[in-house]
Amino acid sequence: MFGAKRSTLAILVVFLLSLFLAGQIVAGDGDSPGTSGGKAAKERTLPDINGLPNLGLAGSAQGAHFVTGEFVVQMAYGATQADAEALGGEIVNADSRQVYRYMDIGTAKPSPEELSRVPHHLIDILDPDQPFNLALYLQQATQAVEDIRKRGEVPFLVGGSGLYVWGFLEGLRIPHVPPDPHFRAELELQARLVGPQALHDRLRKLDPDAANSINPSNLRRVIRALEVCEKSGVPFSKLATRDGLDYPFLVIGLSAPREVLYQRIDSRVDDMMERGLVDEVRGLMDRGYGLDLPSMSGVGYKQIGTYLQGQMTLDEAVQKTKYETHKLVRHQGAWFKADDQRIHWYDITTGFTEGIMKRVEDFCKG
Repeated sequence: MFGAKRSTLAILVVFLLSLFLAGQIVAGDGDSPGTSGGKAAKERTLPDINGLPNLGLAGSAQGAHFVTGEFVVQMAYGATQADAEALGGEIVNADSRQVYRYMDIGTAKPSPEELSRVPHHLIDILDPDQPFNLALYLQQATQAVEDIRKRGEVPFLVGGSGLYVWGFLEGLRIPHVPPDPHFRAELELQARLVGPQALHDRLRKLDPDAANSINPSNLRRVIRALEVCEKSGVPFSKLATRDGLDYPFLVIGLSAPREVLYQRIDSRVDDMMERGLVDEVRGLMDRGYGLDLPSMSGVGYKQIGTYLQGQMTLDEAVQKTKYETHKLVRHQGAWFKADDQRIHWYDITTGFTEGIMKRVEDFCKG
């Protein structure tokens, strides 16, 4: 349908920047377990794609899942799971919450029917109390992509979490330093007693570069950096290397005016509630998964869990979920910048699909 694929198979990377369309919407701390620590990007001008050529991409316009790291979107548009199927493609998840079992409504995982249409990787691979971090993600995503390419298929990295997406695309290599629960518990206690700034100051003495790149309020990432520094004896910022990828890739980003995004957020949070998010969170807590777990700290899970503990009303939890999601939309701009030359941007409020289809087709043909 697309003509001959590249002899060196390409990876197609598709992600959305803070985009909410008709279909599944999630709340989840997409940049977790680490965030950029940067300030949210200013409002940007969306790209003009009116001049792009028009040519349809094979495959029916069925729902496909794209992840903003914070949000999963199911949208009717051509570059979908059906198109991955038409290409002989397989989808590799780049969202930091869909890796967990039992967290479905709040992460908008693909349905069983959608999972059956095209192979998916790195979905439902962990229980919510199992540790997961960037190093583990890169190891498993790299293996999944290599396996797909060996089978002669095209990998679609669908995401996502800015940390995961760029870590993979830049060929980031991080030596695995196993988590130490006792060490982490000690630092968390210290943060509660004297404040998180004391831990950030400690990190600055050990690794100034890491301290400069991690926001003091991102306690989980500060603790991880300290853990790596003290357990390995090597500064956190010096352990990682960037080797790049040895095959081509295409990055497509979608966005919309901020007011459109906020309207969609509010509507879809309401939809999550109607679909049973409260029962899903209650079920997780009944299984013994506490709100102190990284997996349960995402927007939506945290607020509904707090409601179930009697610490706020349901209306307050819903409004807090919407507010925190708005804030995380703004944060996405720190990861996916409008002037990043690697990203081909499209505004979903215009006639954007045919331009994307043409670009994808040309890329896959080589």
